[in-house]
Amino acid sequence: MMLVEDFLDDLWLKQGVSKHTLSAYRSDLKKFCSYLCTIEQLAPEQAEQTLLHANADAIYGFMQDKLEQGQSQRSNARFLSTVRKFYAYLLHTERRRDDPTASMITPKQAQPLPKSLSENDVDALLEAADINTAIGVRDRCMLEVLYASGLRVTELVSLEISQVSIRQGVVRVTGKGDKERLVPLGEDALDWLQCYLQDARKQLIDRAGKGSTDIIFVSTRGQQMTRQTFWHRIKQLAQVAGLSTDLSPHTLRHAFATHLLNHGADLRALQMLLGHADISTTQIYTHVARARLQALHSQHHPRG
Repeated sequence: MMLVEDFLDDLWLKQGVSKHTLSAYRSDLKKFCSYLCTIEQLAPEQAEQTLLHANADAIYGFMQDKLEQGQSQRSNARFLSTVRKFYAYLLHTERRRDDPTASMITPKQAQPLPKSLSENDVDALLEAADINTAIGVRDRCMLEVLYASGLRVTELVSLEISQVSIRQGVVRVTGKGDKERLVPLGEDALDWLQCYLQDARKQLIDRAGKGSTDIIFVSTRGQQMTRQTFWHRIKQLAQVAGLSTDLSPHTLRHAFATHLLNHGADLRALQMLLGHADISTTQIYTHVARARLQALHSQHHPRG
């Protein structure tokens, strides 16, 4: 659908929106189109026109239909955010004279607490990698860097050698919206990074026979590791460590943030380290720290 693709191209050009976000927007709008064609009994080739002329009732109807199918309010809120942007674009480009989402209210949703790990759990996970193998050293190094820096998994797997300064102890990251930030690495992460770069990485590249690459963390094929492969590796290591928590690479990002706050980090500094555009996104971690304090109070206070 050209209308949707024009909208996505405009978002990418003006806001630098990531491929994953664009894909989510595309999926939302295609599902909405399909719904409109169904209720209006129109052919698929007329989908774009239905999208162009949809009103608030149709949007609410789609959201209610998804709720009845078990979709969460969080997903509906994301969908509404998508169509708000879409119809604002149509209004701006004079393809519509009104915005059907202008008076719509975003569904209220409970603010979820991010899953995290205790400091002991993180230690167990880090120790689970078999450092007698090149893959084990790579995995240990990736976990150390992730926990030390709080990088997003996409930022981690796409890291290139030129982005890391061992001497200064920092990594230069280009995050969402092409915004660049410098994130310090602790001594442990730097030690493991040097160890990995000196030997294990070369072993993995030589075995694959693919030649040189600037990517730091390479797969057994000697090329950039996918997000899914790293996710799979973390789940395997969690089993070795005996952790029952449903882990993902994002869990370590949450642990990085939570543990920094628990040890007295400033919220604004944490915002910069995480690469959040809005401080309200970072504030979720104050709820995590508060929940921990309440649990400690209940456990140890004589009248808890």
